[in-house]
Amino acid sequence: MIKFFRKIRHTLISEGKTGQYLKYAIGEIALVVIGILIALQINNWNQATKDNNALKEYLVKINSHTLEDLRTLDTVSIYRTQLSELCKKARISILDKTEEENLILFMSCGAVFADYYFKPNTGGYEALKNSDYFGKINNTPLDSLLNKYHNLLSDIAENEKSYNDYVVNQEAYLSTQFDRSLILAAAFMPPDSLAIRATPQSEYYEDFAEYTASAPYRNVISLAAFQFDAMVFQYNQLKVVGQSVIREIDAMTNK
Repeated sequence: MIKFFRKIRHTLISEGKTGQYLKYAIGEIALVVIGILIALQINNWNQATKDNNALKEYLVKINSHTLEDLRTLDTVSIYRTQLSELCKKARISILDKTEEENLILFMSCGAVFADYYFKPNTGGYEALKNSDYFGKINNTPLDSLLNKYHNLLSDIAENEKSYNDYVVNQEAYLSTQFDRSLILAAAFMPPDSLAIRATPQSEYYEDFAEYTASAPYRNVISLAAFQFDAMVFQYNQLKVVGQSVIREIDAMTNK
């Protein structure tokens, strides 16, 4: 092809057709420029396609992780709600001075001492933030939703840590004041195994009654009675935002 164009130029010059040669040269330059622009456009299109596909992979991963979070939130919310209801009943029993007849209820509230956290999967979001594609969602509805989602995660983590730290401190103090061997045995050993031990059932109940009547134990119950409601409220807020994140990503990745 290059030889062909060169031959045309040589012919025009040798025949003295300078005007036609200039027109031809301009046309040839225009063709080269057009070719370069087309090549650049194709390259840009290919790069844009590659970038969009890479971003889509990150978004699909975030979508999957958010769905996991929502399923976990349902479980955590049920757990917190059930314990909150038990603690509210125990708190009423304290006010009514009916603790002795509701000892089983107070024993059931012992689960509030568990060091329990909602653990979200933020791997997809962190991967996108550390990639070259994060800027592609700047100032978009998804960007705003993800910021709101992860701010809520921080608030939830702070609230849970505050509660769990308090519980750990109260439990540490209780451990210095009580021999919890019978309490732990009753909590974790099968009833059949306990029945053949020398310790009578009455002693287990006596230890539980003394333990659950202590100020640290009741402090934790009282705190859980209202703080678990606050946690569940935050979980529900996160769930609403998470559902919006999923819808927005679905709209973006299905284009």
